[in-house]
Amino acid sequence: MSLRRPHVWIAFLSATVVLLVALVDVRRTSPGPLSSVHAREPDLAGGRDCSECHGGWTSSMTEACLDCHEGIGEQIDVRAGLHGVVGKPKAHQCALCHSEHNGEGFAIVNARSFAQAGVPDPEAFDHGIVGFEMAGRHLEIECTDCHPHATAGVLPKGERRFVGLEADCSGCHEDVHEGRYAIACVECHGQESFTTLEAPSHAKVLPLVGGHAAVDCVTCHAVDGAHSLEILGTARGQPAPRECVDCHDSPHRGEFVEGVAAVLHSTPGDTCVSCHEAEHESFREEGLSVTAEQHTLSGFPLAFPHDTQECADCHGRDAGDFAARYPGRGPEECARCHEDPHGGQFEGDPFSAAGCIACHDRERFEPHAFTAETHAVASLELTGRHVEIACEDCHTVPLGGGPRTFLGTPRRCEGCHPDVHLGAFEAVAATLPPLEPGECSRCHETAAFADVPEERFEHGRWTGFPVRGAHAQAECAICHPRAEHADEFGRRFGRVAEHFGRFEGCVTCHADPHRGGFDAPEHPREVSGRTGCERCHSEVSFRTIPAGFDHRLWTGYPLVDAHAAIACSACHARLREPDDAGRTWKRAHGEECSDCHDDPHAGQFQVNGKTACARCHSSAAPSFLAFDHERGTRFPLGEAHRGVACSACHKPWVAEGDVVAVRYRPVPRECADCHGDEELSLLRKRGKRK
Repeated sequence: MSLRRPHVWIAFLSATVVLLVALVDVRRTSPGPLSSVHAREPDLAGGRDCSECHGGWTSSMTEACLDCHEGIGEQIDVRAGLHGVVGKPKAHQCALCHSEHNGEGFAIVNARSFAQAGVPDPEAFDHGIVGFEMAGRHLEIECTDCHPHATAGVLPKGERRFVGLEADCSGCHEDVHEGRYAIACVECHGQESFTTLEAPSHAKVLPLVGGHAAVDCVTCHAVDGAHSLEILGTARGQPAPRECVDCHDSPHRGEFVEGVAAVLHSTPGDTCVSCHEAEHESFREEGLSVTAEQHTLSGFPLAFPHDTQECADCHGRDAGDFAARYPGRGPEECARCHEDPHGGQFEGDPFSAAGCIACHDRERFEPHAFTAETHAVASLELTGRHVEIACEDCHTVPLGGGPRTFLGTPRRCEGCHPDVHLGAFEAVAATLPPLEPGECSRCHETAAFADVPEERFEHGRWTGFPVRGAHAQAECAICHPRAEHADEFGRRFGRVAEHFGRFEGCVTCHADPHRGGFDAPEHPREVSGRTGCERCHSEVSFRTIPAGFDHRLWTGYPLVDAHAAIACSACHARLREPDDAGRTWKRAHGEECSDCHDDPHAGQFQVNGKTACARCHSSAAPSFLAFDHERGTRFPLGEAHRGVACSACHKPWVAEGDVVAVRYRPVPRECADCHGDEELSLLRKRGKRK
C-alpha cells in the first residue's frame, strides 16, 4: 500500500476522527444520573464536567468532596464526630459509604453508610462515640427530635442531617437562669429532669447529708460570696474547696489540730471529720466520745503507763473553758510533768523538739532507749567499732560533779584520732567541701582504719599518681609493703618513699632498659604533654606504644620505603630472657647497610673496609638501583654503549674464597679490549657517515 494514493489518506483521516469522537464520548459519559442533592447544584447538573466531583489532573476525588463538605474535612482532621472516629484512611474514601450515580430517588446517607462506619443499627447509635453520653429522658426521644432531617430522603438545601449540634444543654433547652450561673447544667441537673436537683460532683467535696442535708444552696453559695454559683467554673472562679473551719469555729488548740493533721496526712482545717462526721446533726452529737484509737489520732496514744489513768487526771473537770480542759499536750512533752535530770543540756538542741522520748521510752526512763540508730540523728552516726564502745567512754561525768556530759563531746574523727598520714592529704582536703563526721571518713570505714574500700580512695586525687593500666591490677602491697611491726599510730601500711625513695616518675620503680638513651639533650623532654617513659609507653604495658614510635626522632635513622614495611623484629630480634637492664629486644646491628646486608660485590667497592652502598643503590629507585654510569665511573657510555646490556661488559667471576660475583672493577676501558681491528674500522666508517 502506498501513502501517495488519495483514497488511502481519506481512509486514514476518517478512522482518526472516529477514534477521537469515541474517546471523547467515553471520557465524558456519566455512568448514571446523579442523586437529587447533587443534581440540583448548577455546577454538577448535566454531568458534563466529571472533575467537579472526581477531581482533575491536580486533585483527587477526596479533595473534590471536601471542597464542598468543609465541615466533614475539619471533623476528620481533629478526629471529632463520626467521620473523625472512622479515621482518615477510611473516611477519605467517601464512595465507600456514600454511593452516587444511582438516580434522583437514591439516599446517599443510608443503612449501608452507617454499617461501613461501624454502626450496624442507626436507631441504637451510641452517642458516646461522638462525645455525648445519653441517659435519662434523652433515651426516650426520637432521633428526629434533635436531628429533624435524620430520616429525610432528600436533604433540604443548606440544611444538615446530623452534624452541627452542640453537646451543651443550652443548645436545645432554654436557660431559666438567664446566664447568671457560670457552672455547667450537669453540675446541678441530671438528664432525667430539670426540676430535680442532682449534684453528683458535690459528694467529692462535701456529702449533702446530716446537718448539711437541709441547708439551702444559697446558704453556702451566696450571690456575693467567693463560692457563688454565678462565678463557679469561670476562669476567675474555681476557689479552693472549703474546709470545716471555713464555716465552723474550732474550739481545739492549734497544736492538737496540727497533731491530728500530721497523723492523718491532711490539712488542719480538714481534721474535724476524724471525730465529727458529715452525717452528724451537731458537733455535740449524742453518744459522741473519744476512744483510745481516736485519742491516738490526736497525737497522744493512751498506752502504758497512761492507759490506766482517768480522763480527769489530765483533763480536769474543774477547768472552766474548753481550752483549759483540753490543752493539747503531746506524748513527747514529758517535761511538762516530769523534771529534767540533764540540767537543761538539750534545751534548744534538735533533740528538744522530740523531748525526752528522743532518748527514753514512753513507758519508762530507765534503761535509756538511745540506740545506735537514734545516735545517727545526733552529731555522730555510730557504725563499726563505735557501736562496741560503751556510752560512758565518750560521755563522762565532769570532775566537779553534775549531770553527765552529752553536748560538747568531740564528734569529728580528728577530735579523737591522730593523723597517721602526717598531714600528707591536708592540701587536697582543703579544696573539697567539709565532710562529716570528719576528713578520715572520705576513705576509711569505722570498722577498722586498715580497711579502705578501693572505690573510696581516689589514688590520683590524693597522691597525684593515678593508678591506671597495669598499676590498677597490682596489689597495694607491691608499692606499700606492710611493715613487720606497727608504728606509734598502729600503722603497718608502708609508705612509698620508705620503699622506693623520692618519686621521680616511672624510673622510681622501674629500671630504664634504654640506659638513658632517650634522655640525651637532642631528644625532646616532652611529647604532647607527656614526659619520661610516657613519651612512648602507656601504663597498660611497656610492650605497647599507643602513640607510635618515631624512629627518626628517637634513633636518628628514618624508616622509609622498604624499611618502613618490615617488622621491628627484623632488626630487633626478641630475647628469650630479659637482659640485665630488663630489655627483651636486641639492639640493631648498626646503621650501615653492611651491618645487616651481605656484600654481593665481594668487596669491590669497599673503602677503608666499608662499602658505601648508597652511592649506587636507593630504596626509592626502581629495582633498587640508582647508579649513574656517566658520573660514577671513568667510562661515559655515550650513544654507542647506552643501549648495551650491563651483563655484556660486567660478567661473573670467581673472587677470593670461591665467591662468585659480577665483575665491576677493574674492567677494560679501551675499545680494542672489547672490539677487533675489523670491527673498529667498520665503526669508524659509520661514525663518519653520521
